[in-house]
Amino acid sequence: MAEETISAVITALGEGAVGIVRISGEHALAVGESMFKAASGKALGAYPVNTMVYGHVFDVDGSLVDEVLAVFMRGPRSYTAEDVVEIQCHGGLQSLHKILALTYAAGARPAEAGEFTKRAFLNGRIDLTQAEAVMDIIRSRSEASLKLAARQQQGQLARELRGLRSALVDVVVNLEAVIDYPEEDIEDVTYAKVQQSVDSCCTAIDKLLDHAHTGKILREGLRTAIVGKPNVGKSSLLNALLKEDRAIVSQYAGTTRDVIEEQLLLDGVPLVLADTAGIRSTDDFVEKIGVEKSRQLLQDAELVICVVDGSQGLTEEDEGILAAASGKPCVIIVNKSDLGLAVDLAALQERFGRNKVMTLSAKTLTGVEDFSAWLKNYVYGSEGTLSDGAYVQNARQERLLREARQALAEAGEAATALLPYDCIEIDVRNAIDLLGEITGDTVQDEIINEIFSRFCIGK
Repeated sequence: MAEETISAVITALGEGAVGIVRISGEHALAVGESMFKAASGKALGAYPVNTMVYGHVFDVDGSLVDEVLAVFMRGPRSYTAEDVVEIQCHGGLQSLHKILALTYAAGARPAEAGEFTKRAFLNGRIDLTQAEAVMDIIRSRSEASLKLAARQQQGQLARELRGLRSALVDVVVNLEAVIDYPEEDIEDVTYAKVQQSVDSCCTAIDKLLDHAHTGKILREGLRTAIVGKPNVGKSSLLNALLKEDRAIVSQYAGTTRDVIEEQLLLDGVPLVLADTAGIRSTDDFVEKIGVEKSRQLLQDAELVICVVDGSQGLTEEDEGILAAASGKPCVIIVNKSDLGLAVDLAALQERFGRNKVMTLSAKTLTGVEDFSAWLKNYVYGSEGTLSDGAYVQNARQERLLREARQALAEAGEAATALLPYDCIEIDVRNAIDLLGEITGDTVQDEIINEIFSRFCIGK
């Protein structure tokens, strides 16, 4: 792959002021110079690198294609760490497609999805966490998610993981030294040092895992289901959070018969919010389908908002819904607080926790700010905001961290039981390899290909 020169349009397709074609590889300059002619008459390669040069692109028959700017970046000081030429033309589809076709005619091949970033990784300019952060920057849904992705792109998570790997490598070196020189009577010291190092690494991994759901939420959004029996104010709550009349609200039970899903930012937290049909027993065929959808959403949601009518006592339907939600992350909203409370609030708080039960009036919006504050604490922790530490970005990284944590726990148990050093070393090496998979130091080719296949063409 490294011997091939690739090209692609790296700006969004469609009409725009500017479009960019990128060429990367050993013959990037030759491909660029085959079509680009500087207004000065000098070759593009005659200019200092990283200099924007004004000129034109010509077709193979000598006809003018477009007025452009071109720049040559010599590897490794480029995005891919290879020789790169970028041609900036007018952002019309025909101009971009014609210039791209000319790069193919000159010997370049179409870039695969994510191939520019993949080459940056394979050439050692970035690690795998930084590569994954590139798409996180593109897909950021909030200022907080952009800030986190930019941090990761600068290598914050990778630096922490490499520090852990370095500490574990020291453990392996010490173990091998004791294995190779058994005449040295340092067993007690060795076991103690292993336990100390393993415990320290476990603490660091636990801290990363504690924030794992934060990174995932900021990256993908928090899938949230509003559930409750009919006519408790679920749709009114949705409208209050959206600050618009998105869902139909009426005094008649069963108004909402299907799932209404919306995306919104609530104090910087991206929510994928689903208003569901009221959960109850019904003979109405259409409503019954909606109720089944509601039950399924309750099971699949990452956060459940259980709404009860605070102006009435809890019914069997309320109790059934609360029981179904009790095994999931949930918050209880006691709605219609403006009508007075008939619900035993203290009993609910004792069952579910004081911080998970709150009163609210979707009609007057009283309590909406309290819910926003609760949500920020749920996402970010007690700080209520994005901290300066490293964050896990996705499920792949979280899974590998948990497996590494388990391997280290087994190594610690082996050290405590004074098992042979070889047994301890196997577990520690396993943890080292698992952490290396996150940064890409020990990852397999098929995993690399799978990760970059999710990127867009041109990135």
